[in-house]
Amino acid sequence: MTKLLFTPSTIGEQEAKAPDTVLSTTSLPVMEQFYTIQGEGFHQGKAAVFIRLGGCTVGCHWCDVKESWDASKHPQKEVATIVAEVAKFPATIVVITGGEPLIYNLDALCKALHAVGKQTHIETSGAYPLSGSWDWICLSPKKFKFPLPNILPQVNELKVVVFNKTDLAWAEQYAAMVPKDCLLFLQPEWSRAKEMLPFIVEYVKAHPEWRISIQAHKYMEVP
Repeated sequence: MTKLLFTPSTIGEQEAKAPDTVLSTTSLPVMEQFYTIQGEGFHQGKAAVFIRLGGCTVGCHWCDVKESWDASKHPQKEVATIVAEVAKFPATIVVITGGEPLIYNLDALCKALHAVGKQTHIETSGAYPLSGSWDWICLSPKKFKFPLPNILPQVNELKVVVFNKTDLAWAEQYAAMVPKDCLLFLQPEWSRAKEMLPFIVEYVKAHPEWRISIQAHKYMEVP
């Protein structure tokens, strides 16, 4: 896949529990960094290094990593340190997630990861300006803070978390705005998976352009 390149962006003042300004591109608040199996979406089942950044103002009430929201609770790490830790593992894929990773300018991190031969993937709500250079962009839009329009033409994967049946109409709204070759996934919210999954199965059978993402890492009991 052709690497996507984007112009560096900055953001203004943020809400509570997020940085007031974009932090230095040479350091980022890292909640956790770990080597595991990608459990969601198109790359499910592949080995990947995850870098979870602290800081989020999207505020999903069902979020399973609320401890990531307050960036001040997580240590700042230099980009060089982050990448040195990534380089210890053989997997090519590196997933930047959060929190909401696009609170920060990710140009330096992506450049450093590419320099050591890694592929950069991001999982984002799209609520902040896009920075960095990405081999794969997974957009997971949230009703609590809408994606910015300029990210929509650039995503590779649309992954919509389904908490209620009404979320399917929300999913279709965004499916109409992403590229035609964007892969479409519906993912039941974990606490309601048993209730929602049968409904999603029937929906996908009727709308085969969609696929199902089931958070396989939780079934496998890996991070």
